[in-house]
Amino acid sequence: MKTSRIALVTGANQGLGRALAEGLAARMRAHDVVLLTGRSERRVADAAGEVARLAGTRAQVQGRVLDVTDTDAVERLAGELAARYGGVDIVLSNAVARLLPQESQAERADEFIDVSNTATHAVLRSFAPVLRPGGRLLVVASSLGTLGHLDPRLHHLFDGASLDQVEYAVESWRTAVHHNTAAEAGWPRWLNVPSKVAQVAAVRAVAATRRDRDLSTGTLIASVCPGMVDTATSRPWFGDHHDRAQSPAEAARAVLDLVFAEHVDPALYGELIRFGKALDWHDGTPPVEQDRILTP
Repeated sequence: MKTSRIALVTGANQGLGRALAEGLAARMRAHDVVLLTGRSERRVADAAGEVARLAGTRAQVQGRVLDVTDTDAVERLAGELAARYGGVDIVLSNAVARLLPQESQAERADEFIDVSNTATHAVLRSFAPVLRPGGRLLVVASSLGTLGHLDPRLHHLFDGASLDQVEYAVESWRTAVHHNTAAEAGWPRWLNVPSKVAQVAAVRAVAATRRDRDLSTGTLIASVCPGMVDTATSRPWFGDHHDRAQSPAEAARAVLDLVFAEHVDPALYGELIRFGKALDWHDGTPPVEQDRILTP
């Protein structure tokens, strides 16, 4: 009897997450399972039902309510899947908090950090240990996640850091935002920059502890930049660059190609990958604060 492959997508009600779930369901086998997750029970149920009924769907699609900011819930789900299936094969961490250009970055900091960073740490801590050999754990980030996008004074917080150290840096940043001392410490006002750098640093930290073992079994842990994607979350930031945006389905293809690649390229392991190529961790320049156009 063939072993079922188990895939999990967070933030999968709509946008890129929904497209990733659709792509997995179309490219996996009939006895495989795709878990489409999100915070709203109704939206999860509707999305899972719609994906299950698509003409190209082959795998079983199940909706699961999961608030990724609830670290205990993330841990419980990982334990449940390990107990029921013996582990998971594909984890796509995609959840993101919606932030509009006119909203106060400081006032939305807690929600943004919780969804983008605290949740990423929870997914890495809970699902990396139950990832089966040959599996894929990919965190959706951005090209803004390279270290050079931060003020050089902050580089030591993330370069070569452990996951515990990344978590400490994120909480230090959160505290600085609340105390209105972030700017003087070098943190940019735009939350997306340190958030994405921290996401990539967290992935690098976990990957560094597992590299040899994972490569020997064809397992991939990495962060991915899907490029500019036309979603409700990102569209308000496009400005005059809307013509560069991909549909969610188009953006999902490169991520899914990584998922279903027969072999793992060692040059990609633990890195931030954009369209099949690793981005230089030390590349980038700190953003000009008035330039608020979303960078893919």
